[in-house]
Amino acid sequence: MALLAVRLRSILRALFGCLLVWPLLVQPVMAQSILRDAETEALFLEMSVPIIKAAGLDPRNVRIVLIGDRSINAFTAGGQDVFIHSGLLAAADNANEVQGVIAHELGHVAGGHVLRIGEGIKQATGIMLLSLLLGAAAIAAGAGDAGVGILGAGQELAINKFLAYSRTQEATADSAAQTYLTKTGTSGKGMISFFKKLQGYEFRYGATTQDSFASDHPVTGDRIVILQDKFSADPAWNKPTDPALEARFQRVKAKLKGFVSDPADTLRDFPETNTSIAAHYARAYAWHRSAYPDKAMDEANALLKAVPGDPYFLELKGQILLESGKPMEALPVLREAFAKTNSQPLIASLFGHALIATEDPANFAEAERVLKASITKDNENPFAWYQLGVVYDRKGDEPRAAMATAERYHLEGQPRLALANAEIAVRSLPQGSPDWIRAQDIALVSRAAAAEEKRKRR
Repeated sequence: MALLAVRLRSILRALFGCLLVWPLLVQPVMAQSILRDAETEALFLEMSVPIIKAAGLDPRNVRIVLIGDRSINAFTAGGQDVFIHSGLLAAADNANEVQGVIAHELGHVAGGHVLRIGEGIKQATGIMLLSLLLGAAAIAAGAGDAGVGILGAGQELAINKFLAYSRTQEATADSAAQTYLTKTGTSGKGMISFFKKLQGYEFRYGATTQDSFASDHPVTGDRIVILQDKFSADPAWNKPTDPALEARFQRVKAKLKGFVSDPADTLRDFPETNTSIAAHYARAYAWHRSAYPDKAMDEANALLKAVPGDPYFLELKGQILLESGKPMEALPVLREAFAKTNSQPLIASLFGHALIATEDPANFAEAERVLKASITKDNENPFAWYQLGVVYDRKGDEPRAAMATAERYHLEGQPRLALANAEIAVRSLPQGSPDWIRAQDIALVSRAAAAEEKRKRR
């Protein structure tokens, strides 16, 4: 009987563990780093806007966000944002493959799948609780082994119920993606080829079994067959991707390689004998990260020679100069990039940083204007808020310096520091002013978050 009690407690822990873990499984980890890049975000926007509209969504409310993670994955998290891992971008051979992934994730967004995942959890939880009651009743009646068997069978049935629900959502998203791509005249070849790539990884690394009932996704081979039949009849099946869009994709992919990979790997994959735009781009970042500014500058100049005045190549050259301790030389380059991208907020924040880095008070007024332009278009960039706080501090405007710093720490998820600075701003700013009201909002949210942090540490 003591052994039976131990077995029962073990199963109960497993059951309740599943109840606790399932909500976490449907909420993707948000602690991963977000990679911000002006050129990449512009590319994602151009690639996705037609598909977003086909899904019945407003492009102003949807963002395609790049996550710094080498695994091949993409997900949605309950809102209208689509998160793509850097590993998926690296694995994709062309822009059309990424468009297929985006279309699939937008199928989840349009279907409200993350919001509705509670339905699947509720069904599975009901089965688990019923098996718990029946198993406990059997044990109480003296049928210990039968009771334990009921508990185990109930757990397996509940898990299979939830996985079946998840597979249905994935199949629905596949079907929606096919509809969106067809509506926009975009070939489905990329979606098929990327699924085949995933199938290859599955076979190579044993990432999943071929039993669809053991996975929360339909078997990849089944998905390929279903989609192949639909896409091959589509008039856009053999339609090539716009060459200019594809060239921009290859640029961004190489740029990402240079930024996130070990420089030695980048230089091996893009040897100096390769004189393509993508190769120059990748090597520029590799040399810059390796602290060879002269070599990085040679690559940046080669890019500008090939495409004079390209704003993103100008941004790269300005970044190399700035981070090599030459902010004055970076100013005209970044000013041109800033103008050519219509005050693109990420480039604006870099330009503002360069203006401050000159340590010349004559540049601070322009830095303030540039940084305000940045946060007006994108108020979720903590670096821009940090730089704006520096400008206010140099001007002796401590209340607004505290306000900008509060915004920065709020975005970085540091509630105690955000609260301390927001309280300074509330005490010092004109009561009832927009900044004062915003400081109060940050203080309220940060106070609650700080209290929750404290509770968790106990």
